[in-house]
Amino acid sequence: MPRHGAVVRFAVHPVARSKRHTHSPSATAVVIIPARYQSTRFPGKPLADIVGRPMIEHVYRHAEAAQSVHHVLVATDDPRIQDAVTAFGGDVRMTSASHTTGTDRLAAVAQNIECDLIVNVQGDEPLIEPSLIDESLAVLVSEPTCSIATVHCPITDPVELADPNVVKVVVDRAGNALFFSRAAIPHHRSHRSAVNGEPLGHKHIGLYVYRRDCLLSLARLKPTPLERIEQLEQLRALESGYRIRTIETVQDPIGVDTPDDLQRVRRIMSAGAST
Repeated sequence: MPRHGAVVRFAVHPVARSKRHTHSPSATAVVIIPARYQSTRFPGKPLADIVGRPMIEHVYRHAEAAQSVHHVLVATDDPRIQDAVTAFGGDVRMTSASHTTGTDRLAAVAQNIECDLIVNVQGDEPLIEPSLIDESLAVLVSEPTCSIATVHCPITDPVELADPNVVKVVVDRAGNALFFSRAAIPHHRSHRSAVNGEPLGHKHIGLYVYRRDCLLSLARLKPTPLERIEQLEQLRALESGYRIRTIETVQDPIGVDTPDDLQRVRRIMSAGAST
């Protein structure tokens, strides 16, 4: 297995799996899970134990269960994560420690694989549903002019709306993203939305689907001003004129941004394991 900085060229072909996996030969989809050990807010997060397995394994298994996916791999710059993925039988690619965003890390792997669509599943989403990956892929398969797709769900709790760890998105009437922010957007000058039962906003879920050539083009661009301010790499695409199509879901997977989030996920998954 290659170590630091080495990337192996390989071609991803349809994989023989169980009969429930029905792949379209015209759109080969690969899931890449970017995973860093040296997270500023939560070092070692991908290896955090959840019901006896590292978090990165839970993410990997959920992605692997998506019916539209041909292959799943982890992109990391840390040998500890590489060893953990290898230990549970997953596929892993080592990338440079110089990559500052998940987009850059994805592109470093994507340029050496043959596929049509790249799915970015964040390494801190252990509760991501396989069906959500399938729904996101279906957008690009059905809309040839769409290059990027992502997901959001309603926010009904004012505390969540105000939480900077929860990324918010506002969209136009066609479902295209207008802006992403850690701030509470849209700003409510009254409590009318809450009273009417409408969502206070929409939470962005860390799942993207890219056409491969679009991802490689984005990675060649320098970080943009709003991207640097918000520390949200998807703003690079918006600032550069790319449209990001969003789909709304009622699913609300808990991303692990903090140790408190990890405890919540552990309780949920422990309860599921005991039923």
